[in-house]
Amino acid sequence: MPTAALVRTFVRELITRESSERVTEPDLVMDDPDKVAAYTAAGMVDGVMAPVYLFHCEQICDVIRPGDTVVDLGCGPATQLAMVAELNPESRFIGVDLSAEMLDKARRHIETKGLTNVTFVVSDITAIDQLADASADVVMSTVALHHLPTLGHLDSAFSEAARILKPGGGLYLVDFGHLKSEKSIEYFAYQYEAQQPELFTLDYLYSLKAAFGLDDFKRLHARHFGGRARIHSTFMMPFMVAIKSAPRRDRDPALKARLATAFDRMPKTFRKDFKDLKIFFGLGGLSLGA
Repeated sequence: MPTAALVRTFVRELITRESSERVTEPDLVMDDPDKVAAYTAAGMVDGVMAPVYLFHCEQICDVIRPGDTVVDLGCGPATQLAMVAELNPESRFIGVDLSAEMLDKARRHIETKGLTNVTFVVSDITAIDQLADASADVVMSTVALHHLPTLGHLDSAFSEAARILKPGGGLYLVDFGHLKSEKSIEYFAYQYEAQQPELFTLDYLYSLKAAFGLDDFKRLHARHFGGRARIHSTFMMPFMVAIKSAPRRDRDPALKARLATAFDRMPKTFRKDFKDLKIFFGLGGLSLGA
């Protein structure tokens, strides 16, 4: 069950008349080594982002078929990308990011995992000149879009995703949604401050402040993906927003078992976070295929 603090935050978002403004992140490209290290650690199996990454991993696997070429927009240190690539060894993955520091971490992480199905491209995700039209079977992006400075840049990133995606391809784009109350933003940012470096807590706070609004996502979804994917948000409180195409594969029992094992290995608190995210996104209509 959700905690009392989460329920209070939920109620606050429902009744508040506040309308917090979007504040662009101080560093649009994360290339500070300390910040990169903190962000990378948060995504590891014992990091605070582990339950979020596992949830998105399940959703992404739902739209990938063996042999697909999958492009990850804003892949960062490739913690999410590596998780998905490891579970889909017959597919080819291309991580795209503008930060050279992040991609250095990403390459080392992929090498450490022993993966051979992942390559990287240094590029702005709003203009990926290295990738041709309809060259990707799947386009994914997890918690990276808020780094874009303006709504116009988000529009361009969606346009690029639509351009490189093949007809009938898979899509999973997810990011934070902008909350109305500053107190709600601070609740999520500082929820695990005792368990993570201060740099990550501050970066998380800046990310939540920089998130685009649900209405912005809806407009751009309709413009670029209206007939190819559906848009979902966490129930009644758009803490997260996801654009997902229809499932493209049957549920693989072996894959399901590996995801269940990853869930069981997480600390109890993280398992609870995973369940909460599944509940709130499920109530918002986001689910897995049969």
